[in-house]
Amino acid sequence: DLRRDFFEQIVVADYDLARAEQAAGSVGDPRFSAARVDATSADAVAELVRAHGITHVMNAVDPRFVMPIFNGAHAGGADYLDMAMSLSVRHPDKPYELTGVKLGDEQFAAEQQWRDAGRLALVGIGVEPGLSDVFARYAADHLFSDIDELGTRDGSNLTVDGYDFAPSFSIWTTIEECLNPPVIWEADKGWFVTEPFSEPEVFDFPDGIGPVECVNVEHEEVLLMPRWVDCKRATFKYGLGEEFIDVLKTLHKLGLDRTEKVRVGSTNGPVEVSPRDVVAACLPNPADLGPKMKGKTCAGLWVTGTGKDGQPRSTYLYHVVDNEWSMAEYGHQCVVWQTAVNPVVALELLANGVWSGSGVLGPEAFDSVPFLELLTAYGSPWGQKEL
Repeated sequence: DLRRDFFEQIVVADYDLARAEQAAGSVGDPRFSAARVDATSADAVAELVRAHGITHVMNAVDPRFVMPIFNGAHAGGADYLDMAMSLSVRHPDKPYELTGVKLGDEQFAAEQQWRDAGRLALVGIGVEPGLSDVFARYAADHLFSDIDELGTRDGSNLTVDGYDFAPSFSIWTTIEECLNPPVIWEADKGWFVTEPFSEPEVFDFPDGIGPVECVNVEHEEVLLMPRWVDCKRATFKYGLGEEFIDVLKTLHKLGLDRTEKVRVGSTNGPVEVSPRDVVAACLPNPADLGPKMKGKTCAGLWVTGTGKDGQPRSTYLYHVVDNEWSMAEYGHQCVVWQTAVNPVVALELLANGVWSGSGVLGPEAFDSVPFLELLTAYGSPWGQKEL
């Protein structure tokens, strides 16, 4: 954000150098430059960090690449931020009852290495996870004396002109989180999983979005919040809508959600491709949909429990972005912008020393007030509604 002056340089890196150059060049600021990097290689990431004297690596690619970028940042001597955590692996015998490898487990396993090096890995600092986790910290510190449930609820009324089906976010990531067994945390049970799309409920979203059916989805908040915030239960429910759920179920039935490569014919002979990559290639790039999108998106946290006054309390902390506003103000569609603004806010707090720490930490480990104040100063205030 050129309206801020907390950084000296930003190196935009991509496997496709032309894309990195286009992104860096579009800003029109000499502090931005481009570089090529292979995100599957921790060594390549570390080399890039050293070559440019990078202090913070911001991982903005899909979660398949979390671990090499995470490890490369550490090896190169930089701090690290991401918006999605290392991937889960289902339990081999009871995939819809017991957790296997959970989201973020690989990163938390490296906690001591980061702490020993005096380096910070700030994980899950997009909007969800990210701002939702900041809301959890705020609720615990300022609104509630005892929390029953931290329930992240995400919904929108977005439409895309000219498309029957056009996800506003990465379809690769959407398939991953929606078709994996959703994780729930309860104080007396710990983490456990259920069937995809379980526990449907209708949640009435603010600012004119209205009621949307939400279902359980695998998401990082449930793995992050209970580590730092006392509560009896943590959930994540996504307002997907019946049509979106039907499409995801169909992709699963046809095996098109799989990441394992299959052999198919081509004009140049047999090639191996991932069915999920084919689905993603067939759909429009979410980043290019902005001019055709209408409506608002809402990310938020529904907190229930006992207020500071000792009375029962039910509060929704939320952040709404109107696509018309984000396109006019920043030239980017609202879902992309809402996700991206939060790590920028976090980077400014880290650069100014307002936030600091070492180890592998979630947003809940930091003071929420400076973050929420700076987010508002960026022209995108948050809201609070009693339910």
